[in-house]
Amino acid sequence: MYPINNNQLSQLLLQQSLQTQMGQQRKVDEVTGRAGAEAFQLAPESSVLLLDNTAPIVWLVKTDSAGYKTLKGYDIKEHEEAKPVDHYKELEDRITKLEETINAKQSNTTNANKRKSDTAE
Repeated sequence: MYPINNNQLSQLLLQQSLQTQMGQQRKVDEVTGRAGAEAFQLAPESSVLLLDNTAPIVWLVKTDSAGYKTLKGYDIKEHEEAKPVDHYKELEDRITKLEETINAKQSNTTNANKRKSDTAE
């Protein structure tokens, strides 16, 4: 066997590390309700987000240095993009309402004047 020098060793370790990182699969941990989140095993001074598969909740589980857990649940919902506001349509609607209000007042005034002239005769 040939002896391995430090440069070759560091290259081999780097290559193995890259292969391990590339081959690793990422997954999201899921639990069933609060009880599942409480039962999730976690090392001291750690934290993890857990998806609840029974409700739209994400559990933030933290442990202190003694390994005691604290849980916080957060409600989640699917993100919806904000719809663009049509300022022209909004302005047009406001103008239409104003016109209707003015026309209604004018017709009330006209009707009142008509009644006064009818009673005067």
